[in-house]
Amino acid sequence: MEVTQTTISRKVTKITRTSEISVRETGYKEMTSGKLFGKDLTEYDEVDVDALLEQLSPEELELLAGDVDPDDSLVPPSERCGYKCEKESTGPLDRKQLIDHINEQAINEPDRPELVPYVPGTVRGKKWVPPPPPVSEDPDDPTIDQVEVDLDEEFNSVLEIATEDEIVDLAAILGFHSMMNQDQYHASLLNKGRPVGVGWGGITKATKFKPLPAEPPNDTDPEESIKRLKSDDAKFKELNLNNIRKMTDEQLGRLFGALGSNSHLETLSMANTGLSDRHLDALTSALAQNNTLRTLNLETNNITPPGVVRVMEALNKMHSVEEVRLANQQQGVLGNKIEMQLTNLIEENNTLLRVGIHFEFNDARNRVSRQLQKNLDTFLAEVRIGLKTRRPRPVVSTEGASLSFTVPARIKQQQLQDSPGIPPEDLDSTLSDSEDGFSSDEGDEVAAA
Repeated sequence: MEVTQTTISRKVTKITRTSEISVRETGYKEMTSGKLFGKDLTEYDEVDVDALLEQLSPEELELLAGDVDPDDSLVPPSERCGYKCEKESTGPLDRKQLIDHINEQAINEPDRPELVPYVPGTVRGKKWVPPPPPVSEDPDDPTIDQVEVDLDEEFNSVLEIATEDEIVDLAAILGFHSMMNQDQYHASLLNKGRPVGVGWGGITKATKFKPLPAEPPNDTDPEESIKRLKSDDAKFKELNLNNIRKMTDEQLGRLFGALGSNSHLETLSMANTGLSDRHLDALTSALAQNNTLRTLNLETNNITPPGVVRVMEALNKMHSVEEVRLANQQQGVLGNKIEMQLTNLIEENNTLLRVGIHFEFNDARNRVSRQLQKNLDTFLAEVRIGLKTRRPRPVVSTEGASLSFTVPARIKQQQLQDSPGIPPEDLDSTLSDSEDGFSSDEGDEVAAA
C-alpha cells in the first residue's frame, strides 16, 4: 500500500506540474499565474497529497493510476501501462509452443464472409485506363524550337526590326551562351563579322578540337654531358635532362660529382628524371661547392618535403642560384612545419629571384613574396649603379613540367632610362624583365624574376 501511494503521489505531483506548464503555454488572457481555467490554484499549495491518497481505496488508487501520463520517467515502467493483466502466470516463455498456438488459432478461425459474392468475369469498381502515349514531335515543324517570352510592346517593336547580327550581339552581352554556338559568341565579343554558314538558328556545339603535335623526346646524351661537365667546357652553359628517366644511380652520382667542380654551367634542368632522397647526398654536396649555377629545375620528381629543405639549405651555402624550381613532387602537400622552414631559409638568401614551390599557407607565401621582391630591388639597384652586369637569362626547357611564375617589383621604364649607371646592352633585358609587374598567383606558386 505504501509503494502504491508513493507512486500515485509522484504521479499527482507530475500532473500538477504538467498542468501549470500547459496553462502558461496556452496564452489565454483569463489564465494567469496560479490559475487554471479561471480558478485560483493557490489554495491547494498547502494540501498534503499523501494524506489524501491514504483516504482512497485500492480500487480508487488503481483507477487514478490508469489516468496518469505513461511517459513519466519518475514512475516505474510496470506502473506506466494502464492495462493490468489479471490472468495467472503460465510459466517461462516457450517459443515453439507460442508459435504453434498462433498457427492453430489462425487455422481454426473462420474467414470473414464477403458482403458481395465473387463472380468470375465481373469488374468491380472503376477500371484503370492507361494514359495515351506522348505524341512524337515532327522534326520538320519550325515551331518546335520556338520559345514564348512575354515582353513589353516597346521591346517587341525593337526586336522585330533588329537584324540577326544585332540579336547575336545582344545575346552575347546578356550571356546567353546556350542560344548561340561558340563561333557566334566569340565573333560578337570581338566585333567580327558573323562566320560564313552560321546563322541565328545554328546548333550550339564546341569548336573542333585541334590536337597539338607531340613533343619530341629529349635526345640529350647523359654520358656526353657528364664528360663535358668533368672537362669544364667553357661553352657548356646549359644542361637539359628533362624527362630522361633511364639514368642509373651510378650515372647520377658521377653527374653530381662533376657538377661540384664545374665553373661554367649556369642552368641545370632535371624535371621528371626520377630523383629521390637517395640522390640528395651527392646533389647537396655539389650545390654546396658550385658557385656558378644560376638556375636549378628539379620539378616533378620524388623528393620528400624534408629533402626539399635539404636542397634549400645547400643553396644557402654559396648564394649563387637565382632561380630554383621544386614544385610538383610526389608528396604535394608540404605541411606547415616544412613551409615555415623553407620560408626562413629563403629569407636568409639574398640572391634568389625566382622560387617555384607550392606554398599552401598565406603567411609563408606572403613572406617569400616580400623577400623575393626585396632581392630583386637590391639586384636592380646594383645594376643601376653599375656594380653588376645583367646577364641575359638562359631559356630553360620545361618538357614534362608544369610551371607558373610571377614577377614582383614593377620597375618603371622612365626611371630605368633616366639612370646613367645601366649599360645600353643591359637596359633592354632589365626593362623586359620589369614589364611583367608584381602579382600574386592564386596557384600559390611564389616567384620573382
